[in-house]
Amino acid sequence: MDDDDDDMPSLPADTLSLLDDFAAEKNARAKRFEELKLQAESNFDATNGGTLSMDLFGEDWNASQFWYTDETARTLAKQLLQDVTASSCIAVVSAPSVYIALRNILSEDDSILKPRLCLLEYDKRFEVFGDDFVLYDFLNPLRLPAKLKGTFDRIICDPPFLSEDCQTKTALTVRFLARSWSSVREPDGLRLISCTGERMEAVIVKLYAKVGVKTTTFEPAHSKGLSNEFWCYANFECGDWEWR
Repeated sequence: MDDDDDDMPSLPADTLSLLDDFAAEKNARAKRFEELKLQAESNFDATNGGTLSMDLFGEDWNASQFWYTDETARTLAKQLLQDVTASSCIAVVSAPSVYIALRNILSEDDSILKPRLCLLEYDKRFEVFGDDFVLYDFLNPLRLPAKLKGTFDRIICDPPFLSEDCQTKTALTVRFLARSWSSVREPDGLRLISCTGERMEAVIVKLYAKVGVKTTTFEPAHSKGLSNEFWCYANFECGDWEWR
């Protein structure tokens, strides 16, 4: 009789239960992701997709993916939607959790005018959002569809790396996308938010000086924490932040 099986180590029951829970959660997330893909393929309406969650998209820290908390994402999204008009277009550059928050807020509140949304993102998993998704790599900041040039009056960006090169290339993208390059206080001015590390402050203020970007009191929070001090820079004050 072969008794090799008797020599195999066995895991404790509580460990097996945790593994089962993990597998079930992974399967549920995969099922929901496939449903999103089907909705996108069916020209899924951005305002009628139900509540979305960043839990469907696991973070890849090697790709510098650190999702905001729901509260932070909604705060930023709410400010992008402030005084939105029928002609407004919102570009979300490398900040998919804000895009998700925008979609959820628009789905929840029928009284808000529905602006055009565009997510510029390197992670192809977000292709599930159909025409809203534009593949974007900050290393090629102007390799974008020509139709996006000068289109957006509201932009948020979260450059993936804390380097002057990354910040500068992202600023080139923002300038390409912007409908105007003037302060939000001027007619048809740009409403701009940039979220990045505290040590990038001097670079950010210099890059966006013409549109009036300054350091704010708002500190974005990440769902799994972040060791670097992270700040929000914007060219306007609001109920959620003041300039420092």
